[in-house]
Amino acid sequence: MPVETPAPKYRRILLKLSGEALLGDADYGIDPEMIKRIAREVLAASEAGVEVGLVIGGGNIFRGAGLQAAGMDRVTGDHMGMLATVMNALAMQDALEKLGAYARVMSALKINEVCEDFIRRRALRHLEKGRIVIFAAGTGNPFFTTDSAAALRAVEIGADLLLKATKVDGVYNADPKKQPDAIRYDQLTYDEVILRDLKVMDTAAFALCRDYRIPLRIYNIEQEGALMRILQGEELGTLVSAG
Repeated sequence: MPVETPAPKYRRILLKLSGEALLGDADYGIDPEMIKRIAREVLAASEAGVEVGLVIGGGNIFRGAGLQAAGMDRVTGDHMGMLATVMNALAMQDALEKLGAYARVMSALKINEVCEDFIRRRALRHLEKGRIVIFAAGTGNPFFTTDSAAALRAVEIGADLLLKATKVDGVYNADPKKQPDAIRYDQLTYDEVILRDLKVMDTAAFALCRDYRIPLRIYNIEQEGALMRILQGEELGTLVSAG
C-alpha cells in the first residue's frame, strides 16, 4: 500500500537563493546540473500546491560591495549586481520551463525586452494561477542587498514563510567552517538574533521580517529534498520567528 505524502503546511512561500548556490562545484557562473536540481525541487513544491516566489542573488557573477572594494563606484557596482540577478533569474526560468513549469521573471529595473516589470498585483495574479515568480534586480535601488529584496517581496506577496537557502545547515554562534565546535541553533526569536548579533540577514531585511512577523527558516541548499521536507513540516535548519 503506497505511503501517503504529507500535505504542505504553507500556502505561499518566498525562497531566497544566493547566487553562489548556483555555482555547484564551479568557480564562476552557473552549474547547469545544480540549477536543474534546484528547479526540480521548486517545481515539486509548486506541483504540491504551494505558491512559490523566488529571489536569487548575483554573487556568482558580480557583487556590488566587492566591486566597490576594488575601486568601482558603489552605485555602478550595485547596478551591475542587479543585472547579474536578472541573468540568474532568466537561467532559473529556463530550467523550470524545460521541466514543464510555468515561470515568470519580474524585474525591479525596467528591462521589459527580456522580462516583465515588477508590479505587485500582477505578481499576486501569477502566484494565484500557480506560476512560479522569480523576482529579479533586487529592490531596484543601490545599497540594498538581495536579502532585503527577499524580505520586501515576502511582505508584499503575503508569504507564510521566508526561506533562505545557504551552504550551511542553519544559524551558528560562530562560523562552523572555521570553528568545528560552533553551536547550531534550532530556533531563535528575532530579539535573540539581535541580542547575540547573529548574521542571519542584513539589518534592513531582518527588520522587515520582524516588523511583519514573517517566520524565516535558514537551511542547507546542498541537502537534496530539504525544501519539500520543510514545506511538509520537518524542522530542518534554523527557524527565526516572533517566538
